[in-house]
Amino acid sequence: MSMNSGRGGRGRYRPLAEINVTPMVDVMLVLLIIFMVTAPLMTSGVSVDLPKTNAQQLNSDSEPLTVSIKADGTIFLQDQSVDVGDLVTKLQAISKNNPERRIFVRGDKDLAYGRIMEVMGTITQGGFTKVALLAEQTGSTAPSAPAAKPAAGPRK
Repeated sequence: MSMNSGRGGRGRYRPLAEINVTPMVDVMLVLLIIFMVTAPLMTSGVSVDLPKTNAQQLNSDSEPLTVSIKADGTIFLQDQSVDVGDLVTKLQAISKNNPERRIFVRGDKDLAYGRIMEVMGTITQGGFTKVALLAEQTGSTAPSAPAAKPAAGPRK
């Protein structure tokens, strides 16, 4: 009398045909957390204290150019310091003379309103039509999309 009961010696050990997804889920969750932490840090390297607003965000079609103005009045195009006189030429070079390129102006909340309008006026006089101010939404720490319609230029 045999204990195999006719199974050819395999007994109760059969190959497992199921995939264990637990390690894959663990790796995906770690990657998700890494991207959630690093994504807000990649938006702009210039630290500006933005004013708060309750306005809704606007959808943007392409990657906008960001002009930041710090509290001391220094101007940055993306992450590089730039003079007001060179701002339009650098914007035109980056946007390849596309006046439809979206430009966001980020101004420190303690900065004089006239300085922000001077920079916006310089940009619109350079031929750019989609210039907008950025503000921080109330209750969040990330900068929001423009709170107002694009500026048509300085009024005198």
